[in-house]
Amino acid sequence: MTFLAELTSRVVAVRTCAALDVEPGELLPAVRALDDEAVVGLLSGAQELVAWAERLKVVTAAVIAERSGSPQGGLSGARGHRSPVQLVQEITGGTRADAFRTLRVGRGLLDEEAPGADAGSAGRGGPAEDRAPDGAVGEPVPPRAWDEPVRCAMLEGRISVPQHDAIRRGLGRPTGEADAARVWAVAAEQLIDEARGLPVEELGRRARAMRDRLDPIGARERYERQYEARSWRMWTDEDGARHARIDFDHEMGAWVEAIRDAALRPRRGGPRFLTDEQRAEAALLERDSRTNDQLAYDLMTDLLRAGALARSEDVFGARQPGVRMVVFKDAVGRRDAFGRLLGIGHIEDGGEAVPGPVLDRSLCDAGAVEVTVDSCGNPLDVGREQRLFTAKQRIALAVRDGGCIWPGCDRPPSYCEAHHIDGWAGGGRTDTERGVLLCRFHHLLLHNQGWRITRPGLGAFRLLPPGARERDEGDPIVLRSRSPLRWAFDPPPDRAGWRAA
Repeated sequence: MTFLAELTSRVVAVRTCAALDVEPGELLPAVRALDDEAVVGLLSGAQELVAWAERLKVVTAAVIAERSGSPQGGLSGARGHRSPVQLVQEITGGTRADAFRTLRVGRGLLDEEAPGADAGSAGRGGPAEDRAPDGAVGEPVPPRAWDEPVRCAMLEGRISVPQHDAIRRGLGRPTGEADAARVWAVAAEQLIDEARGLPVEELGRRARAMRDRLDPIGARERYERQYEARSWRMWTDEDGARHARIDFDHEMGAWVEAIRDAALRPRRGGPRFLTDEQRAEAALLERDSRTNDQLAYDLMTDLLRAGALARSEDVFGARQPGVRMVVFKDAVGRRDAFGRLLGIGHIEDGGEAVPGPVLDRSLCDAGAVEVTVDSCGNPLDVGREQRLFTAKQRIALAVRDGGCIWPGCDRPPSYCEAHHIDGWAGGGRTDTERGVLLCRFHHLLLHNQGWRITRPGLGAFRLLPPGARERDEGDPIVLRSRSPLRWAFDPPPDRAGWRAA
């Protein structure tokens, strides 16, 4: 179908809803009168229409950028604007950050990028009005060729504009090694296949994890740049209120998150399997009148005040905070000419890369726990001798699943419980190949509402709605790992062709 035909079909799909044939001011009550299925279907139709319109917006933004590349400003200058960012912002009525992102994606579609159009020029001497606003700075736009699959997938409607941006920015620029662009293209194609149903943030994390595994030297350099950019800034506003902004490096950012989560987990949906004393403390925290932000503030100020003299249980409660780093054994061991450990690891919650020197220090301070997995990532079966999954099994499930495996859930491993897909009471075994991670909400929803998770052999885990049977017609809800490290298992059953690249 042509682009116009695709766009028109989306308009027609929305037009079939007779309830929308009302005055604009009556739209809300008209939609309120619809049943649940109609409301969800209408939102899906509206999103498809918006997605195709968004493609048209970024393509036209690309042409505006291309025609605004002359020293005199070209198209944007002729209309009285200092840069194409200003022109796009005026037309769309959005923020400068929104206009910048639209132009960044649009420029990525150009066969040859317009002069000064590199998104990475932000902060590197580019035109002042074309620099990325705070929070919008990205990797330099990689060269053409490797990202051609991403460009085509977006224009054909197989991925959205934000997904296109997440993959390109996450994978970044291929290294200068032979065949690097081809390997990056394979990675891009696999991310395109996985994009459907993934939140954009998670897709970006997976892309960055792939990039870091493919380019460990670059991962170390990126870590060092972020470490050098660490800062703590405080200021007092005109009313005398003090404010602060902290820019973390990966490791300490994860540490602070662990501290916060250790104290607030009961309020944020943490696991339910606690001792009686811990359960009483959790109930007390849930009844606390303070907001989560206020609790986090009080925690951090108490921590600063207590300093190194405080006992850990006085500050953190039942769970000591910590950061677990996941390392593939064969990928670490060699050292460079300066004695630095080569290879990278990943932080369990989120998958951010940490370089060899940080791993070296962590191994020295805290040691390591070795977990052996089979070719599909299934470790440590303990049969029926033990009902609960062991600590090592929980680590292995965290590496394999990456958090709650329920579609669309973003809860990390530390917020999850291990679920037996074959009920223990019915003879199920405490084997990781028959267990998955679920957050407290989805674990309770599964048991209380009649959902089931099945797995044929060592195939994909499948989610069955209440009342559904495995032989029912229709597409099964296939559960996919959220782990950005999942593709690294050897051989990866759902990554055919990766090693061949």
